[in-house]
Amino acid sequence: MSFQATAARSSRITKPRKQSAASALGLRRTTSSPSTTSTRRKTSQPTRSTSFAGEDEKLDDTGEIASLAADLNFRDVPQYMEYIRNRMFQDIPQTGAGMNSTRIAEVLNYRKALPPIVTIAHIDALSSSSTTTEREIVELAQAGVLRRVIIPNRGVGAAAVGDGIASVIEWQRLIRSHPDLDADLKEKYIAVMNSNPTTTAIPSTAFTPAELSALTASGFLTSCASPDNRSSLFASPGAGSLGTLASLSSAGSRHAAGSLAAVGGAEATKHMAGGGIGHRKMPISYYNFSLPHTGSHMKLLVEARTHFLSLLNKSKHKEAPFDIMRERWDGGIPAQDQQARAKRARGEFTGVLPRRTKKWKHFYGMRFEWILEECVGAGLVECFQTGSVGLAVRTIT
Repeated sequence: MSFQATAARSSRITKPRKQSAASALGLRRTTSSPSTTSTRRKTSQPTRSTSFAGEDEKLDDTGEIASLAADLNFRDVPQYMEYIRNRMFQDIPQTGAGMNSTRIAEVLNYRKALPPIVTIAHIDALSSSSTTTEREIVELAQAGVLRRVIIPNRGVGAAAVGDGIASVIEWQRLIRSHPDLDADLKEKYIAVMNSNPTTTAIPSTAFTPAELSALTASGFLTSCASPDNRSSLFASPGAGSLGTLASLSSAGSRHAAGSLAAVGGAEATKHMAGGGIGHRKMPISYYNFSLPHTGSHMKLLVEARTHFLSLLNKSKHKEAPFDIMRERWDGGIPAQDQQARAKRARGEFTGVLPRRTKKWKHFYGMRFEWILEECVGAGLVECFQTGSVGLAVRTIT
């Protein structure tokens, strides 16, 4: 009897000891309110994920990325141009875009009307050596394969959106297919282009006033407000000494042969035409070669760059992983994987329709990778590798 009583007491005594141990560790208050405990745990999880994503903590930097196309085997600049132009816009979704036929037609017509211009900044982002690329552009321009497109006062240095190149074949195809120009004027324009392969500005004497008016109205020429001292396509922007008498001695060695800058610039041409001291004559006006809708192209680039930087500046340290930046640029558009398509088929659609996002409303479906390359080449942002979240991007200050 006494043995059984002792065993019963020992089992009863063991349980209170375990409870007292738990009480000593301070767990009694927590277990007394299980609902409160679960709520606290749920609220603490987003804080960890946000910190991991680089929103609150600075990302670790294991090395910058020199080129965004290091794994691509480009042999020449025309391949860069074709690659950039073909990847500028995303295909319009067949279903779930929320865009009617009218809006789809507007998007497609806008894309088609854009000139075949590629900025130098974009090519620099993909090339391994900007010096080698620039040398090749000079050679191809002298050979009549490419033509430099320079619109003054559209940014400085690498960030200039008015500094680009275009294929001469596509340029001439556009002018030959233009319905408002006479056939003789088209051939004359092409002949002037071929005779001035490295010159961006030509004197007004190359065409008659009626021809200048027609070419300007069609967008193939733009008038210069004053003789441009940056007429050379290889001169650095903002070189104020170009066109002065002091620069004549070194102009031929610093600029491409056949350009206005090689003979001292537009001002030197005006002096040779009899515009020097004591022989004042009417100044010769100049016109720049251009392509139709170039203004729309530059406006799109400026607004897209600005929007990309504004999305990046939302992060505390002005840096973010690629995945987060892509999600921001896409505007919360739902994924296109099999699971997402199955949810939409069941009526469980979540996310934002593409037509409501800025990517499609203002930028006509511009790809995230494309605008990233554009900003990297312009020197606005840089990409780097992290040890936790992969590739990331940050602003350059």
